[in-house]
Amino acid sequence: MLENRSFDHVLGWLGSDETYLEEGRRQFGSSFRIMGSIHQRYRTPSGTLRATGNALEVLGSPEIAFRGCTYADPGHTWDQGRAQRDHGFLARGTGNDEYAITYFDGQALPHIRLIAEHFTVLDRHYSSLLGPTFPNRMYLHAAQSEGRKRDPGPLSAGIFTSTTIWDLLGRAGVPATYYYTDIPILLLWGEQMAPYIAPLDRYFEQAAAGTLPNVVMVDPSFTGALRADAHPRGDVAVAAAFVAVVLEALLRSPQWERSLFILTHDEWGGFFDSLPPVRLADSRASADDNDDFGQAGFRVPAAHVSPYGPGHAVDHTVYDHTSILRFVEWRFLGAPASGPGAGSGSRWWLTKRDRHAHPIGQLLVTKRSNVDLPSPFIPPDAINAYVPQCAEDAGVERNPFLLAPEFQALLAGKHPPAVHRPWEQQPIPS
Repeated sequence: MLENRSFDHVLGWLGSDETYLEEGRRQFGSSFRIMGSIHQRYRTPSGTLRATGNALEVLGSPEIAFRGCTYADPGHTWDQGRAQRDHGFLARGTGNDEYAITYFDGQALPHIRLIAEHFTVLDRHYSSLLGPTFPNRMYLHAAQSEGRKRDPGPLSAGIFTSTTIWDLLGRAGVPATYYYTDIPILLLWGEQMAPYIAPLDRYFEQAAAGTLPNVVMVDPSFTGALRADAHPRGDVAVAAAFVAVVLEALLRSPQWERSLFILTHDEWGGFFDSLPPVRLADSRASADDNDDFGQAGFRVPAAHVSPYGPGHAVDHTVYDHTSILRFVEWRFLGAPASGPGAGSGSRWWLTKRDRHAHPIGQLLVTKRSNVDLPSPFIPPDAINAYVPQCAEDAGVERNPFLLAPEFQALLAGKHPPAVHRPWEQQPIPS
């Protein structure tokens, strides 16, 4: 799970890419399409209409385009998301400027093109809430945000108390590990989560040995000049390289032949998207929009990679982050293949949200007899050169998360950062 990018901002170009669309029609028929658009117009508070534009063309330099230098982080709070939904992405109250209505294409992000050409894009995967990072990441682990609308701070172990998918997997005896790079988000549920937590170095070791557990989650680095989460001020090329090396480790693992790899983002980050967000079943859903936890956020870039899924395909099913949980619950915890039924085991769901979610991977059917992939799948020269830090950030550690002193001490003592970071080997231009 990367950070803060919308579907159209990253994948919208596929909706008008004739090479991509023609191949899709050849394989799947004349009705093949993808719900993406890079041609939108939004009205500013003064009434002026502004058109969306290619980030590398309209922002002036790769540093600005890839990191968001000189621009404010686009608005993605609970209130700003609602202003964007109701009035457009440049309206008063959105927290946005023209940076929020830029997009990347397949030349800027060629690793995305490779995934789209060989595997399955999810064009209706919505962030779980129309709100910021942590409430959405909580839905990925616990199918709820405990009623939180805002990011907590400072971060400390045990600030969240909800039951998680890791708890359910542990009770069922299903091997599962959360791999972190520098900040293990799972620790926010308490030190009792330590048995499920490992540094990313171990992921690479276990993938090579064919000993990965049944359920795996990998988080990028959230700090440093080469943070790999794709959040603005982090370089999207670094995030691309992170995805490449994590995915490559799985593709070359003895376990690839029975694997499903899911790429997603926590929320849209304030960037424009052409589809309105949907509402979903939720125990905290409300007729009062300001308290409605059934209101999903805008779409995020998402895809899945598996020998059991078709290539060059698009899945139009409505998903959110709990759809990932719902797949795990079906595969390992006795949930029915679809629907909120009781299933074959003990209680398999966490909340109303994951119980009613569509399991991700509706196009996963029969294993492909021959998945012909280039080696490496995403070659190093498919990743754009990393760009320097923003001038205004020179010599400044831009940690997006405020960490409590005791949490910093815990990380330094028991959960130090991963050492092996192969995505950082690319030289940075001076």
